[in-house]
This record gives sequence, C-alpha cells and structure tokens, in this order.
Amino acid sequence: MMAVREIRRGRTDDIPALIDILWRGMHEGALPRYSAQQCRAWMPVRQTPESYAIRLAGQAVFVAELDGVPTGFMTLRGDGCVDFAYVVPEARGTGTADALLAMLVNHARISGIGTLTARASDMARPFFARHGWTAIAPAPQVRDGVTMPATDMTLPLAA
Repeated sequence: MMAVREIRRGRTDDIPALIDILWRGMHEGALPRYSAQQCRAWMPVRQTPESYAIRLAGQAVFVAELDGVPTGFMTLRGDGCVDFAYVVPEARGTGTADALLAMLVNHARISGIGTLTARASDMARPFFARHGWTAIAPAPQVRDGVTMPATDMTLPLAA
C-alpha cells in the first residue's frame, strides 16, 4: 500500500503530537548541528499540552501527516513570523517541510501578509535559504548561559 501524505490545518487534538515532534526535533534531529548541552539548554523539559496550546493560540498551524500520523508542523503568527518549523528526523529529505512551507506561504498570501520573517536555527537556515529567504542578521539565542547560533531571515511575498 502506498503511503499517503497530507498537509492540513492543525487541531487542538494535535497538540500532544506537536510537542513530541518539537521535542524529537530538538533532542534528536538537531544533534548534527548542536551539542547535547545546547539542545538541553534550548528545551530542558517537554511542554505541557496546556502551556503549548497557549503558545500556539492565535497562530495558523499546519500539520503534515503520513498515513494519519503527524510527522511535522509549521506555525505562522499574525505578524508574518514563522514561529515553529519542525519535522521528525525520519521525515527529513522527504519533501514534508517543503510541503508545509508551501501551505504556510499560500496562507500568508491569502491573508494579505506581505513579508514573512523567521529566526532560523543553523538546522533551518539552509532550508529557508533554498526557498528564497534572505539572511538579515545573526541572532544568537542564549539560554541558561549556553549560546545557540541563529539567523534572522525574511521572505517578501509577491503581491
């Protein structure tokens, strides 16, 4: 049987799966570019469904599924900032992130957002650059005294 990938709007009942994707993305997927110390400092504990629901409130959430199982997600704030962009490690290189970003960009255009922004990690920066985003400035993040390299990026949307 052929695997079926779907990109859809997020639902409240997705939140536990999104927390797992976020956790795995940071603690497994980020290890090629970040040390274990950096990963722990960035996300020392898992979010609770309640706290994560509050964080996502008001954002457009897009979820990728493979055969009904969430494998990635991206979120867009009303100001045009891509807040979260994560896929499970085994979904990297499958087009999942590409499909999520295409859905997010389409939503932004329909919503009248003229420019997208993101604070991209070292893992995400090449992905965004491949999709036409421009690096604006280094934006290192410090958590618990540990520095995580990041870059502010932008993508103007054509009218």
